[in-house]
Amino acid sequence: MDVELKGITKRFGPVVANSNVNLTIRAGEVLGLLGENGAGKSTLMNILSGLYAADEGQILIDGKPVVFRGPGDAIAAGIGMVHQHFMLVPVFTVAENVILGVEPTGKLDWLDLAAARDQVNEINKKYGLEVDPGTRVEDLPVGLQQRVEIIKVLFRSADVLILDEPTAVLTPQEVTEFFEIVKSLRDAGKALVFITHKLNEILEIADRISVLRDGQIVGEGDPRTLTEAQLAEMMVGRPVVFEVEKAPYAPGRTLLDVSELTVLSEDDKIAVDHVSFQVKSGEVVGIAGVQGNGQSALIEALTGLHHAASGKILFLDKDITHASVRERHRMGMAHIPEDRQRSGMISNFTVAENMVLNTYYDERYASGPNIRWSDVFKSAAKYAADFDVRTPSVFTRAGSLSGGNQQKLIVARELERETCLVVAAQPTRGLDVGSIEYIHGRLMHARDTGDGVLIVSSELDEILSLSDRILVMFKGRFVAEFDATKGPVDKNAVGLAMAGAQA
Repeated sequence: MDVELKGITKRFGPVVANSNVNLTIRAGEVLGLLGENGAGKSTLMNILSGLYAADEGQILIDGKPVVFRGPGDAIAAGIGMVHQHFMLVPVFTVAENVILGVEPTGKLDWLDLAAARDQVNEINKKYGLEVDPGTRVEDLPVGLQQRVEIIKVLFRSADVLILDEPTAVLTPQEVTEFFEIVKSLRDAGKALVFITHKLNEILEIADRISVLRDGQIVGEGDPRTLTEAQLAEMMVGRPVVFEVEKAPYAPGRTLLDVSELTVLSEDDKIAVDHVSFQVKSGEVVGIAGVQGNGQSALIEALTGLHHAASGKILFLDKDITHASVRERHRMGMAHIPEDRQRSGMISNFTVAENMVLNTYYDERYASGPNIRWSDVFKSAAKYAADFDVRTPSVFTRAGSLSGGNQQKLIVARELERETCLVVAAQPTRGLDVGSIEYIHGRLMHARDTGDGVLIVSSELDEILSLSDRILVMFKGRFVAEFDATKGPVDKNAVGLAMAGAQA
């Protein structure tokens, strides 16, 4: 099945998200779709999957115009989307998740789970997915959960699969396996749209690449002849520096000293299991791991958002195990949280208000109980300029900014003040190459000027490029440590440790 988008335009008030976009998706082909945050990729795919209606243009399937009045119409036409954030019920089995909403029935309209399992097994065999239909989803590793999402759309007879950031939470070994699945789908005649920010992956897996910028297609090409640098420049509109520049490794005093720290999850299970480590001034310590192995609980305990069950956290030689978030901030701890919208900012507040969320009570902005808003606005404008936060004004609602600019707003708020330790969780998740380049530069500047930097990221390339020392977390424990100051670290060895192999 071939799909053609012709002259697609979509407006949201005065904002033009897509402008006269022409895109062809062919059977038996992987189309790589690239673009910065806010370039219009999601809007375009939401139109194709029936979530939005285009203001202008049309969709053609095998040359015939179609109109989607909702996602159900798109699914019925054979278009399925595998979302970046899995939409699975953890306590249901694989088969139960796959059939949800389209349950097969037998006599007396009873649910026919045996038929569902047989159909899942047929899909498994045809595309090499190898997922047990009787296993509960919560017992599956992340890589297999993603396969369940693919089975869901194949179960609904999808001929076009939209894969949104499909490798974001996979280990290098799981990425290799996933690419084999993508190739088997392509070879079976499926049309695939592969959306990602990882340029090396798009060059490896795509048969053809289209680049969106400012809502328009600005470039197309053959991955066999394109380079990462060329793609990045098409995306951003300027050359992008990939190599992270940092001063020679010269660690100083110990800033953070964690010993035998244990943290429980909300259901009283052990999330962090007796971990010990240090962070010194002038160094970057990276924590690698597949998401869901205790990293979030560790960061929350370090920054005061979650209580430790046992163990000790020393910061600047002071016991802060039970200190408040404000106390830690005042001592010089900066925190870039992993979920910018839930934990990093208040979407309905302005850019200026978000810039002072943790400093509004300082003498710089407050006289007793009164906030001096003129000083807040002046500082916010300066920090927005200094940290390249692209906003119409500091009075703009923060939730209306693109993801990259929201992240830069948070980085500006945390790093504009006097700090000595930066705790950054997933600092570039979902960002384009331009925003990633900028945020990496700010983190390296903090390191080179004497701060300690602790980074947690599920992006292994990010950990490898930024870190002086690497710790690998698996099931709440550190299972391996790598010294990156003595030469390049073996990516495969780190990936194996992320999957639980002992180094």
